[in-house]
Amino acid sequence: MPAARSAACSFARVAAGVTATGLGLLGYTLLEARMPVLRRVEVPLLAADEHPLTILHLSDLHLTNRTEARVAWVRGLAALRPDVVVDTGDNLSFANGLEPLERALEPFLGLPGAFVLGDHDYRTTIFKLPTRYLRSTPGSVYANLDEEHVALPWGEVRDLQASGGWADLTNARSAITVHGRRIELVGVDDPHAERDAFPAPELPEDGGTVGAVGAVEPAVRGRDGRPLRIGLLHAPYQRVLDAMVTDGVDLALAGHTHGGQLCLPGVGALVTNCDLDRGRASGLSQWPGRIGSPEAAADMYLHVSAGLGTSPYTPVRLACRPEATLLTLLPAT
Repeated sequence: MPAARSAACSFARVAAGVTATGLGLLGYTLLEARMPVLRRVEVPLLAADEHPLTILHLSDLHLTNRTEARVAWVRGLAALRPDVVVDTGDNLSFANGLEPLERALEPFLGLPGAFVLGDHDYRTTIFKLPTRYLRSTPGSVYANLDEEHVALPWGEVRDLQASGGWADLTNARSAITVHGRRIELVGVDDPHAERDAFPAPELPEDGGTVGAVGAVEPAVRGRDGRPLRIGLLHAPYQRVLDAMVTDGVDLALAGHTHGGQLCLPGVGALVTNCDLDRGRASGLSQWPGRIGSPEAAADMYLHVSAGLGTSPYTPVRLACRPEATLLTLLPAT
């Protein structure tokens, strides 16, 4: 009996320790999801005589009427005075996030900018088991639902950003003018929802490229001397990244992955929720090669934002803080 009692006590202590550790970890993941950070990234892709340009990359805000701290944090980023603002979608979780989104973006509207939408601009967030993301083909949780009942006010999300003069890159090409010079843009609707249709090139009669205000303007030049071209997409699927490489895009900007959301120290993201490899779940990389590889020196740069929000049903992050990114485009050396 003493031996049995001792074993039972040992088991109870271990069980209590495991429970305490689990509760502590859960508490931390809830806290980390509320600790946004500004990342600063330098991208050497401009011609040697170009001046640096800054791009503020916002993604995956997943706003509701209960995300006021996130709204205030985003508004504070206006102090950075970026040259360009880009939003790569999933602005809402519920329809009641529209008014918070208006306040979050208000300080930036009027700056040069561009946007694409994500699936959570079109359809409300519904509960789904987190384990489904570990499957190779998770499938759609909307498959048997009435679209009318899950629809979000995506038109208002689009019109809000367009009202500030931002380029709508929903399966479209455009250009923006920054300090009197043009940057070419191309984008697609959300590949995760299979809404993407890569736009065909558009050339005016004189063979040049028309700027954002309708006149042929001098272009910001990339490292190869061509006009700089930036691509936007919500979910970084390989088929779209390959199309952007073929199109001559210098820098692609995406979101969607949440950086893996639950990452393991020393391992990184466990999933990306798309066909992008886990090593590129967030941050700056190149496509199809790797930064630092001589063979990839001229490859397209890719920046994937880990985003600022989460699903309201899984408001946790581990080793993957919510983020916005200030990218500084520099002359290539």
